[in-house]
Formats: sequence, C-alpha cells, structure tokens
Amino acid sequence: MITIGLTGWSDHELIQRHPSKKLEDYANHFPIVELDTSFYAIPSHKNILSWLQKTPESFTFLPKVYNQMTLHKPFYPDYPSMDDVFEAYKAAFKPMVENERVTSFLFQFPPFFDCTRKNVNYLKYVRLHMDELPVAVEFRNQTWFSESTKEKTLQLLRQLSFTHVVVDQPQTPNNSVPIVVETTHSDLSILRLHGRNYEGWLGENVEDWRAERTLYDYSDSELNTFKVTVDRLNKTAKKVCIIFNNNSGGHAAKNAKRLQELLHLDFGYLGPQQMDLFR
Repeated sequence: MITIGLTGWSDHELIQRHPSKKLEDYANHFPIVELDTSFYAIPSHKNILSWLQKTPESFTFLPKVYNQMTLHKPFYPDYPSMDDVFEAYKAAFKPMVENERVTSFLFQFPPFFDCTRKNVNYLKYVRLHMDELPVAVEFRNQTWFSESTKEKTLQLLRQLSFTHVVVDQPQTPNNSVPIVVETTHSDLSILRLHGRNYEGWLGENVEDWRAERTLYDYSDSELNTFKVTVDRLNKTAKKVCIIFNNNSGGHAAKNAKRLQELLHLDFGYLGPQQMDLFR
C-alpha cells in the first residue's frame, strides 16, 4: 500500500477552496498528513478531537513529536522531567491512537544528534517510553550513515522496531544525511522529500532559511526517480508513506499530485474533484 501526503494542511493554496475548512479540503485530496504543530507544542485534547472529527476514519496522521523529545531544547521548564514530557505527549494523542489514526510518530533529530553511545542509549530510552507505539526516526547527522556505521545504524533501528525515514535532501556538510533506501520495519517505510535547494538548506548567506530551505519544485524527471525508490520500499514494507516537505514556494501539493499520477494511485474514498485542478 502506498500513500502520499504533505507537511501540514494550512499552506497549500492549490487544494484549498474554503479558508475556514482547510483540513477538510486537504482530506479530499490526500489520505495522510504530517502534523507539524505538535513539534512546537503538545496539542490540546480539544484540538486532537477536532482533527479527528474533521477527517474521514481512513485518514491518518504522522505527528512530529514535541521538540523536547528530540533534544532540540535542553531545558524542560513546563515539565519536571523528560519522563513527564513523554507521558504528557502520549496522553494528548491517546484518542488518536485509540482510533487507529496515527501512522507513526516522527522523531526528527537535530544535526547535532550524532552517532555516539550516549545518543544510541537515548534511542533506546525513546523506545522504552513510547511503549509499543509506532516510531519513525529521521537523522540529520551524517555520522549515522558513514561507511563504518551505516549497517549498525540500520540494525539498531530494526532491533528497536523503528521505521527508518528515507530522505531526499541537499547533501550539505553539516545538516543532512544521504538517501539510504532501506526498510527497517516490515509494517512501514517513509520517504520524506525536502527538495534540493542546496543554498537554502545550507543556511549560509540566506536572509530567511526557514522560507528558503524547502523552496524547491521537483521536475518530472526527478519525480520519476522516486518511482524506483518507492517500488523498492514497497517490496519490503506493507505500507509506504511519501511526505512532501518542499512547500516554501507552494510546490508540495503540485508535486504530490504529479507523483500520484506517475504511480497510478487512487486513494479510493477521495472525492471526484481530487484531480480536477490538475488537468
């Protein structure tokens, strides 16, 4: 099974018809969304229930975990301990988990999270405190996939029942990893597409790196290369989830729709209007 989604549902003008119903509009086009708001703050119970009510039962979420859980922030002013952070996060998402609406929880680690014994132990801590919940891991430090560590990293992810996030991104010196097309969990593989804006990803001499990092429009030739990647992952995982994160210029929805066409995917429950805007 192959699904395609985007990062967030609010900034994709191409598929939005009702300003007050952006999530509902989004769910008419894609069966999954990466939930980014949960990276900046743990969502309220009210918001979780609202998102569930606004989407079909077959629609799922890929929540990005709270930034303290991926060590982006060294202090925890709102919680007594890291254990409490994990418990609060799991409690917030309990309704979504119980309704089987979570594809996986995404742990995107920062560039300074390198391959050390300390950080390997932290990954084990994550598994312990996420219980048996599905977890996907994305690294941003090349030391995890050096010639001497690559196979050990993949084996560790398998041992911990983590999904390895396959990434397409510019190969900058300090904040990216190579594309490693490997499945580490038989239930799920994730392909996350950030675009190929080298200067924006590098972040040097760039006024607003947040605006430029994912400013990229994939060509048909590039999208066709992902067909090979997806086919390989689809042979080793029950489900392949493709997420487009190249939306600084609003290209994600267009690129996702085009890849859907190239892969001949039909998401079944989606309304007949899903492809009308792209004819």
